[in-house]
Formats: sequence, C-alpha cells, structure tokens
Amino acid sequence: MTDVFTREKRSFVMSRIRSRDNKDTEIALIKLFRANGIRGWRRGWPLEGRPDFVFPNRKTVVFVDGCFWHGCRAHSRPPKSNVQYWAQKLDRNKMRDRTVRRTLRKKGWRVIRLWEHDLVGRRQRYCIRRIKRHLHAKL
Repeated sequence: MTDVFTREKRSFVMSRIRSRDNKDTEIALIKLFRANGIRGWRRGWPLEGRPDFVFPNRKTVVFVDGCFWHGCRAHSRPPKSNVQYWAQKLDRNKMRDRTVRRTLRKKGWRVIRLWEHDLVGRRQRYCIRRIKRHLHAKL
C-alpha cells in the first residue's frame, strides 16, 4: 500500500509526534519497585536523555529501553518496508543511548539500562538484583 502523503508531508507529520513515556514498561517497573521495597525513585527528573527513573540520593538513573526502538538483538525485527530508513533510525537511537550514558557517567551518575523484555517472567529477578546492587554500592 502506498502512502497517501508525499515524502515531505509524511516527514512533517511524523516530526510532530512526540513520545510521552512508555506507560506499560514504566508501570511494570513501578510494580516491581513496590513489590521489592525499592524506594526513593523519581520520574520526570530533568537530566540528559530523560531517564525513566532517577534515584537522586544514590545518583542512579534507570532507562527501560523498548526492544524495537533501541535495537534489542533478541526481539527487534526491523520493518520490511523502508529498510534503509529504519536501519539508520535505529542506529541513531543506539548512538544516542551511548552518548547519553557517557554524558551521565561523566557527571557522576550510575546508569542502568534495562530491556522491556527484562520486566516479565524470570528476568524480573535479574532486574531487581541489578538495581539493588547499584543502589547499595558506595557513591
């Protein structure tokens, strides 16, 4: 099926769509925090890369990366149409993730990146152990 918009119009329309949060993954992680007694987190903290969760007293940030948008090797399947565009887009996302991680670390923050698939099933325990390890480490 062909697009009803010209390339320029589609680009303009897509540029106006702003991400707001990945509610499902953030709610899943909030439930894990609460179930495991993890406190002290904040959302919407004004830091580079807009982390999903910030533990300001522990100088720790948590990003929950969507498998598609951040190029999870196990689950990301690029669309079959417009292959070059999507390959470049996902590469830019990965590069931005690395830049944000470096920038935050230089500023003294610990950075934890989780995949959305880590928040289900047995992987949940891995996530909680990892977060607790970072939160209890010396500053």
